[in-house]
Amino acid sequence: MKILLTGAYGFIGSHIVAGLVAAGHKVVGCGRDIALGRRMIPHIDWIESDLNRDTAPANWIGRLDGVDAVINCAGILQSSAADDIDAIHRHGPVALFEACRAAGVGRVIQISALGVEPKAGKNIEPKAGENKKPEVETSYADSKRGADDALMAMDIDWIVLRPSLVYARNCYGGTALFRGLAALPVAIPVPGLGNQRFQPIHMGDLVRAVLRLLEPDAPARVVLSPVGPEPMTLRDILSGLRQWLGFGPAPVIGVPMGIVRLAAKLGDLMHWIGMRGSMRSTALNQMSRDNVADMAPFARAVGFTPRRFADALAAEPAGPQDRWHARLVFLRPLLRIVLGLFWLASGLITAFDPARSHAMAILGHAGFGGNWALAALWSGVAADIMLGGLALIDRHVRLAGTGMVAVTAGYLAILSLTIPELWLDPLGPLVKTLPLIPAALIMMTLEDDR
Repeated sequence: MKILLTGAYGFIGSHIVAGLVAAGHKVVGCGRDIALGRRMIPHIDWIESDLNRDTAPANWIGRLDGVDAVINCAGILQSSAADDIDAIHRHGPVALFEACRAAGVGRVIQISALGVEPKAGKNIEPKAGENKKPEVETSYADSKRGADDALMAMDIDWIVLRPSLVYARNCYGGTALFRGLAALPVAIPVPGLGNQRFQPIHMGDLVRAVLRLLEPDAPARVVLSPVGPEPMTLRDILSGLRQWLGFGPAPVIGVPMGIVRLAAKLGDLMHWIGMRGSMRSTALNQMSRDNVADMAPFARAVGFTPRRFADALAAEPAGPQDRWHARLVFLRPLLRIVLGLFWLASGLITAFDPARSHAMAILGHAGFGGNWALAALWSGVAADIMLGGLALIDRHVRLAGTGMVAVTAGYLAILSLTIPELWLDPLGPLVKTLPLIPAALIMMTLEDDR
């Protein structure tokens, strides 16, 4: 079959692509950054698409020539300055579905999410003993459900999959956040009581189900909930991940929901200024719902029972790289923030006395005088502020890191040639600068999260 898949280089999408290719299907991947897609998955065809703007059926008709099935894996957690969640989850997919109907595409599989059902729109009081607010509607649930409902109303062979927590050895986003929490050295923090319930399903089982549902005799026009065989609390999941990683036991400590909500608001702010992260208000709200369902209808439809959480983890033993990743989940953004603020502060402080006068004295000692000294000073101030700001924006991290290495190397080279005695200065203005280069290189190296 020829299958078009949106979100093809995302977490779920990339695994489904691998399964489709292994099964002999021809895959056409859709994504906003097809250069990234071609680097990550070079053995399939790619079509550039942006669901922010591809919101009319006419945008898709020409892309469906010869396509037998479409799988929509595109998704974001919440809107940002660059992304409109309603366009990406609802308007873009619905346009694609309408184009599929017009083009006679044989099957459409919509990857939705558990917890977007109509009950998600109601305020539900917490159970006794739970210290969380009533459940409220989220844009995530509303937009996902909008696309689900539109597809289910169409005269086309459709399947809507609403999985619970999907996990795999390769992970980022929410699953990476869970892994990072599990790897913290002293204790495992959980929101509130940590009794949020999930029914995790391994990525391999989800991919196997999608392959089965593409077969001619597979059921159609059904909503299925891909879930594992056992409901688990967040406490149990994090403890299981910690054991899988090979770290020693640690107590699970509840964090008051007020603090968690504040952290989520901070995550929202960081997301808006360009720093990706999984700890956001939408994630917290979605987590507050029970992500559990009856597994039996799904198992009957696909012909197998998904593996237990512990069994699937045991089948893929953790290695050093898994432990590195888990420990870096929180250190990675911390490094970026510290470096960014360091460079911003360096530029701003140098712009005012007494730091400015001190910098002018050093420049004079190095042979820069008059207008040359002023030009060098203000160029340095501008460069520091610009590089610090760029480091805090995801798409500019590599540019910022490259600039940091170049500016630091230039600073060290010029002062080493003109004032070499600074290497012996007890305050270490040159010696203390050396760590900035490896720190910037590490920041650039850790930028990949897909």
